[in-house]
Amino acid sequence: QLQLVESGGGLVQPGGSLRLSCAASGFTLDYYAIGWFRQAPGKLEGLSCILPGDGKANYADSVKGRFAISKNNAKNTVYLQMNSLKPEDTAVYYCRARWDLFDYWGQGTQVTVSS
Repeated sequence: QLQLVESGGGLVQPGGSLRLSCAASGFTLDYYAIGWFRQAPGKLEGLSCILPGDGKANYADSVKGRFAISKNNAKNTVYLQMNSLKPEDTAVYYCRARWDLFDYWGQGTQVTVSS
């Protein structure tokens, strides 16, 4: 079965850190652009993406300097390291893999930033 599975979400205090994982099964991420998104009520926001080949990464202004995307080819997994978390980072986080006509989304993982 071709799927992406996110994990690593949870409850964290403001200023804390979490690392989200996005593991692919049934296909290799080698050729895919991988993106992280989040869904808060009424708003879907693209956060970061990492390109195949040179592994160039891009970030939204809202997370630049706080979040870092990385990829482990051996584990077929992409990560999102989230530092200095704020209450406004609370959302469901999704990863997405795109290549040519292939487009996969994970099921999402909840991140809640609250004291």
